[in-house]
Amino acid sequence: MLRLTNQVRPYAWGARTAIPRLLGAEPDGTPQAELWLGAHHGAPSTVHPDGGPVPLPRFIADDPHGVLGPRTVERFGARLPFLLKFLAADAPLSLQVHPDTARARSGFEAEERAGIPVGAPHRNYRDPHHKPELLLALDPFEALCGFREPAAARRDLEGLDGELAGLLRGDLAASDTHEALRSALTRLLRLPAPERGRLLAEFVAEWSACGGRGAHTGIVTDLADRYPGDPGAVAALLLNRVTLRPGQALFLPAGNLHAYLRGTAVEVMASSDNVLRAGLTHKHVDVPELLDVVDFSVLPVPYTGPRRLDGRREFRPEAPEFTLHEIGPGRVAAYLPGEGPSVVLALDGRVELVAEVGHGLTLVRGESVFIPAGSGPVKVEGRGHVVAATVGAL
Repeated sequence: MLRLTNQVRPYAWGARTAIPRLLGAEPDGTPQAELWLGAHHGAPSTVHPDGGPVPLPRFIADDPHGVLGPRTVERFGARLPFLLKFLAADAPLSLQVHPDTARARSGFEAEERAGIPVGAPHRNYRDPHHKPELLLALDPFEALCGFREPAAARRDLEGLDGELAGLLRGDLAASDTHEALRSALTRLLRLPAPERGRLLAEFVAEWSACGGRGAHTGIVTDLADRYPGDPGAVAALLLNRVTLRPGQALFLPAGNLHAYLRGTAVEVMASSDNVLRAGLTHKHVDVPELLDVVDFSVLPVPYTGPRRLDGRREFRPEAPEFTLHEIGPGRVAAYLPGEGPSVVLALDGRVELVAEVGHGLTLVRGESVFIPAGSGPVKVEGRGHVVAATVGAL
């Protein structure tokens, strides 16, 4: 087991105190949005073996079969296939979607051939991997997630006399739900530039004057205030509004249009940074690419529940790259599986980790470790709250 130091991503939507509180640091007044625990090149962690600190990607590259295990290398290559994050949102994230594997690979290769630098702001694909993700709420967490029935969105627009509201009602009246949703979202994202500001401002003013409708009452005006002239504020009406209780989780596969609004959570995902944005952002929006990637199906909110095993809660969605384990809070005595590599983060308290092979160590709030493959099951005991990411079923 090797202790980790991890990097914080200071995105503008981040909270100012949650991550410093986790790490036992003084807030510096700047937003701190995500703590990354893994080997993604965007913000890799560092391990601390006896010889001194080593970036985790280099540590893996020096002995991939020993560190990751032969079965992980066979399935995913010589890389850690998952990325664990602690997420602290004080403002909405962009309205976004993630590609599937085929689209990510083809998009990445096309942009490589075109000579677009990986860090270029107009680049869509920063790696050739998909990015399914699971989010576990640590406190009440608000999100927009997946399309609701077009008829429900259309009802919320009834009685609005503005031009844009009328056009959207027409789009949403299509008998085919996929076509109705595609038409409405396409209209919003392709509003003519000379008229966009006027149409959106008129809609938001009328929406506010009538007091809003249903679960989306305050969302449209709040998003419009934060992002004036951004069609994502109105597009929120097409999506389910979700409030997760602590311990509830969502699984977001490729194509699910979503936006996180506020709260703290743990995320685990395939190790990728591929994001296609639809709005609520000042970053690049590629409308044709996004519309090709979005899944316009009407589906239930993608809650995912855990299995209870050996004193832990195991979230194993349909993503081979990862499984998320939660132990605690409170008095704990549990085992983490030891088939492949894992990353463990202590959210609270103090726990002892004892591997079947190798030494043990103590984790307190904010501390984390990387456990190479071959360590065997790891016993976790003490009083605290711990999450761990492992490779999906091997």
